[in-house]
Amino acid sequence: MTITLTSKIDDFGLTALSVEPKQKPIGGVVVIQEIFGLTDHIGEMCGVFADAGYHAIAPSLFDRIEKNFRAEHDQDGIQKGIVAVMKSPWPQVVSDIQAAIDALPKPVYVTGFCYGGAATWMAAAECSGVSAVSCFYGRLIAKILNHKPKAPVMLHYGARDASIPPENVEEVRLAAPDSPLYLYDAGHGFCRVGSSDFNAPARELALSRTLDWFARWR
Repeated sequence: MTITLTSKIDDFGLTALSVEPKQKPIGGVVVIQEIFGLTDHIGEMCGVFADAGYHAIAPSLFDRIEKNFRAEHDQDGIQKGIVAVMKSPWPQVVSDIQAAIDALPKPVYVTGFCYGGAATWMAAAECSGVSAVSCFYGRLIAKILNHKPKAPVMLHYGARDASIPPENVEEVRLAAPDSPLYLYDAGHGFCRVGSSDFNAPARELALSRTLDWFARWR
């Protein structure tokens, strides 16, 4: 199901995926996209959290650039996504995420993948009403460490991720010593079915840890 959220920073109406559980929700989860937009992968992740009892919402963070933004998983798509990231300042992104948080039943958690992993860190630092977050392979987190999380943070990285060097991960580890940080024997995007780096055991373990983490802060 697609809904419209209103971002308070500019009263912009952005689209979002909304997936509700079959029973009364135990809380809400904001699922934050990669640079590719609201792909099938993000829709599937919303379904994972709905199956676990949460109402999941994934905001389309690049709607101002292109309504229903989608980019392919190729070099042209990556460039399209990078341009979209550069045109989306953090205060705007935080406001969009806050709109999703405000639309969900409490308690609310946030998770995101790649670019969304960094946006998840920003949500922990800058948004209100966040009980805990789980960041997946967020290379840009190392560039926003001056934004200190107010909510508990869990972090996941692939040990064989060619796009995130070990020193990047270590920088985050040192900046967030109280945050659980896990390395998996996998590459980048190991949660995304169809990715060349998809790793089912790593995905299953990371999502299990995420659900346990959220339950801890319920």
